[in-house]
Amino acid sequence: MKAIVKVTLRKGVLDPQGKAIESALHHLGFEEVGDVRQGKFIEIDVPEGTSDERVKEMCQKLLANPVTEDFEVVMAA
Repeated sequence: MKAIVKVTLRKGVLDPQGKAIESALHHLGFEEVGDVRQGKFIEIDVPEGTSDERVKEMCQKLLANPVTEDFEVVMAA
């Protein structure tokens, strides 16, 4: 079983890497691009029956910074 974790910066937290990506896309001619926010995608193999609460605990303790980041967990077969 896989746990998919998406970690993103909280709204209001400055995202210099996102701004750099946005600027680079504009310079490449993609003027239609608006605000860009970057994040992390983490895929974890876990035993069948592992609860999403257990994976959320992993996020709170290690995978995401609770002060500056939000996370989303999706359990997949």
